[in-house]
Amino acid sequence: MKALTWHGKSDIRCEAVKDPEIQHGQDAIIRVTACAICGSDLHIYDGVIPGMEHGDILGHETMGEVVEVGRDNKKLKVGDRVVVPFTISCGECFFCRRGQYSGCERSNPNREAATKLWGNSPAGLFGYSHLLGGYAGGQAEYLRVPYADVGPIKIPDGMPDEQALFLSDIFPTGYMAADLCGLTGGETVAIWGCGPVGQFAIRSAFLLGAERVIAIDTVPERLAMARQAGALTLDFKEEDIYERIMQLTQGRGADACIDAVGSEADATASLDSLIDRVKVATFMGTDRPHVLRQAIHCCRNFGTVSIVGVYGGLLDKIPMGSAINRGLTFRMAQTPVQRYLPELLQRIEKGEIDPSFVVTHTARLEDGPELYKTFRDKQDGCIKVVLKP
Repeated sequence: MKALTWHGKSDIRCEAVKDPEIQHGQDAIIRVTACAICGSDLHIYDGVIPGMEHGDILGHETMGEVVEVGRDNKKLKVGDRVVVPFTISCGECFFCRRGQYSGCERSNPNREAATKLWGNSPAGLFGYSHLLGGYAGGQAEYLRVPYADVGPIKIPDGMPDEQALFLSDIFPTGYMAADLCGLTGGETVAIWGCGPVGQFAIRSAFLLGAERVIAIDTVPERLAMARQAGALTLDFKEEDIYERIMQLTQGRGADACIDAVGSEADATASLDSLIDRVKVATFMGTDRPHVLRQAIHCCRNFGTVSIVGVYGGLLDKIPMGSAINRGLTFRMAQTPVQRYLPELLQRIEKGEIDPSFVVTHTARLEDGPELYKTFRDKQDGCIKVVLKP
């Protein structure tokens, strides 16, 4: 089959690889009808995610048609249309039983290596390094899905791929970002990053009762899309974000702040972001947490900072004194996608949201390597890429 494979920093190739096979009784094989390039894939593209090996198949936003099921799978049958969560979860361990699927204790075969880095291991993920299982990803013509009677959700006939695909990751992730804020109605929520996850966080914050959303970015197309959702937008290259948020909230700060950027904040955003970039380039740091620092300062006393941007290592100069003295709450996670799927599928079916709004580019799998670069460099108005194998 054809698949997008990793061969080093900025080196993604579309090449022929071995077809996947059933390995365990709960497995399923799907023929991929749509997959997407995620913003967190760009961290791999930029070479900042450890544990990658040459030839690894990328991608964790995938849907398709079931073509084979293992003997122990009681949920799926050949011909089912399914969306596949990016988190691989057994459904039976301590965390899965509590709905904390991204903490699954069984799905990462390399949990020992992850534990050495992070103190314990999260769930295995599709196409996201050998630290997280080394599973082949879904930017391919076919995908093996472990624990397929736990993860995938069946999609109603007639629902277009573009409406269903983002249930695999960015819609639940953006929704969780807002959900972690504990909204009860009437809040002001500030969101850093108007990429795909940020766009879903904006719309989800409104769905969950926020009165005002302040969206922060610098890319014109992203800011325009945020305004279409009703957000008030700030360009961090044109305005002092802290001063503007304080002005907009009468000096109090936002009720909740969402970091939808993560480890690769723009190096030109501020002096500290430039210093972060130098530290990473000289191996004196692992991540660039400028956004997280700013979110902490912009959050009101006893407010919530919700973190869904990907960080991989150790963060430098985080203002914990500010957070502790002002009573902030931090909430964060790799998204337990399975927990949110039924509710979000219902919201799509009811017409409360059409996730296809975020798609700007649709192309063949063969076009994937060039579109990785286009997406990373924010060229051609690119916000979200869907690939059709």
